Amino acid sequence: MSLGLLCPGQGDQTPAMFGVLKDDCRAQPIWDIFARETGRDPFELTAEEMQVNAIAQPMVCAFQLAVWAAIGDRLPRVHALAGYSVGELAAYGCAGALAPQDVVALARRRALLMDDAFRGGGAMLALRGLDRATVHALCARHGVEIAIVNDDDRLVVGGAPAAVSACGDEALARGAKATPLAIHIPSHTSLMRPAVAPFRLALEQAEWKRPSAPVLAGISGAPVFAPAPAREALSAQLAQTIDWAACLDGLRERGCTVLLELGPGAGLARMARDRMPDIPARSVAEFNSLDGVLDWVARQLA
Repeated sequence: MSLGLLCPGQGDQTPAMFGVLKDDCRAQPIWDIFARETGRDPFELTAEEMQVNAIAQPMVCAFQLAVWAAIGDRLPRVHALAGYSVGELAAYGCAGALAPQDVVALARRRALLMDDAFRGGGAMLALRGLDRATVHALCARHGVEIAIVNDDDRLVVGGAPAAVSACGDEALARGAKATPLAIHIPSHTSLMRPAVAPFRLALEQAEWKRPSAPVLAGISGAPVFAPAPAREALSAQLAQTIDWAACLDGLRERGCTVLLELGPGAGLARMARDRMPDIPARSVAEFNSLDGVLDWVARQLA
């Protein structure tokens, strides 16, 4: 039995997410890092402020690092990690390849570069119920792109707001379910290309170590074992489709038999259960305490 770690991206961060940490002293150094990088106390942020890109991306990474600081040394060895969008950066922090200070600083730099890459504003829309070929044809007609593949009929599209809205209207007419995401940039589409090279430079300037376990590249699901391919994968994903379905399949191929999502939210655990119902998957957000998380993991791996 082997443990796999899931690191989510932005979207589910709210002031309520801090409850599970309950003033855990092991998390405090991470909150201090976030405050230094953003100039904001994480516990004083409003729900609206938490959706601002330059706050959301470092906040999500800081939260995962704080959870990891609180329980990482009490978990069994992690066999592999996968991160969703900016969560891939957090995964390298949890794997010891990047120091927490660098993870939070890089997450903020990433957000600012993405904001600057497409000043026209953007939108992202989750579609469910249409296969990839159908969604690809819809995107071609409306000038948007597939940003994330979550499953065979669960995809996220991104682009300019009006184009995404028109694509969503046609998808609804075809019987799909369409859910707007609280993200206002066209992440993981070609509109983010101006951010790729400067973010790669920022990654190269950070101090790297080999990860303690492979981190799956978001764009392919392939395992990454060393800093150079990690930097390439993290920068490329800004403007390329994230294949989360391939990441989930990759966790199974690496031998992971239990999956733990660090939160905030529980979206990755739900997707894992839907795609691989035989593999137990839960999120920290589904428990009232970190002791409950540790107990569940121990029982599943027993």
